Amino acid sequence: MEKRIIVTADAPEPIGPYNQAVQAGNLLFISGQVAINPKSGNIEATDIFEETHQVMHNLRAVLHAAGLDFKNVVKTTIFLTDMSFFTSVNEVYGKYFNGDFPARETVAVRGLPKNVNVEISMIAASS
Repeated sequence: MEKRIIVTADAPEPIGPYNQAVQAGNLLFISGQVAINPKSGNIEATDIFEETHQVMHNLRAVLHAAGLDFKNVVKTTIFLTDMSFFTSVNEVYGKYFNGDFPARETVAVRGLPKNVNVEISMIAASS
């Protein structure tokens, strides 16, 4: 099996020793994305809604770099610093799918990189 590294300037550069995504066969594994604006390199979101939108924009950019989109997503993991954000994140997250939602888990964590409140990773499959 051959793996291909996916890189795009339209999503934030990794802040550690990992890649934005790795494609293995027909599966794409996208590293967790936080609300870093790839143009400025900063966190500009002022609330959980803006933060989640930026995360989803970053994920979409990585999907597009691999020739995929949200309809190809089969699994997501959402990390929240506080479960009180669950409803707000769901409200934003749900807008990026057309009702054919992927499998998912949401977990509360003690902290996330850059002191953000939400991080989302994805697995997508090509046809």
